[in-house]
Amino acid sequence: MNPVAVIDCGTNSTRILIVDADGQTLAREMTITRLGEGVAQTGRLGEAALERVYTCLANYRTIMDRFDVNEGRLVATSAARDAANGAEFLARCESITGITPALLSGEEEATASYIGATSDLSPSTQPVMIIDIGGGSTELACRVDNHMVAFSMQLGCVRVSEAAFHHSTVTSEEAEVARVMIEGEIDRMLAAVPAFCDLMGSVRLVGLAGTVATIAQMDAGVREYDRDAVHHRILRRSDVQRWYQTLAAESVSERLAHPGMVPGREDVLVGGLLVLDAVMARFGITELLSSECDILDGVAAQLQGRA
Repeated sequence: MNPVAVIDCGTNSTRILIVDADGQTLAREMTITRLGEGVAQTGRLGEAALERVYTCLANYRTIMDRFDVNEGRLVATSAARDAANGAEFLARCESITGITPALLSGEEEATASYIGATSDLSPSTQPVMIIDIGGGSTELACRVDNHMVAFSMQLGCVRVSEAAFHHSTVTSEEAEVARVMIEGEIDRMLAAVPAFCDLMGSVRLVGLAGTVATIAQMDAGVREYDRDAVHHRILRRSDVQRWYQTLAAESVSERLAHPGMVPGREDVLVGGLLVLDAVMARFGITELLSSECDILDGVAAQLQGRA
């Protein structure tokens, strides 16, 4: 079996994973591209955002050539789902990368994220629920009696931040707008998938994607990305609340001074933290495990027949 590449065109970042025939990582890269900038307001992917992603994909094609990769999957998620020009975007992505694109539904995204995040977990007596806080959506997924319980909420760090935050620091009024928005989506999820109600107070939470990874890195106090410091780091809900209170009171430039803050996340991380805290509160969860294995790993496993 040849190596394969998986590219994730997300709302805030574009990422690539290349694995060999045995599923071992050959390359993993992340670039902040903010594809979903303004999509909630305009209903379209903007030209500047598209050019950022296309430039990134051209760079990723170069990485693929280095590893002689011609097979794989490019997945698009929330921003492309919401945009009227999503189909045109996917066609251009295919022409640049040469690999087949797929516009994932929210449930498909949640399932792939679950497969990836649980791939290297030790056995647990509790059901494992993943939370994938992206730029435009947040997925929850849990396998119960060999049945996947999954839902994609119209919440993400970019979506919440663009809707609620309009000042240099977060005001109490803006925080309330964000919380109402978040609580409404959680209510919608529980009404749509009542099985989630049965999981309250009984799940082990695993967090993935940029919000959780950045906070894990900041909490570890490391300036440069260190997978060992981030992957499977335990974060308490009190840590999430402490970081929210600290960052919400700071300007965007002040947030960048924190060791571990990833440039390109400083203006949206606070929105992601509010989503994370609200979900933890609703499910009665006091701590989560940060995971660097995510949708990329899940799609790779699906492609290679390992899932």
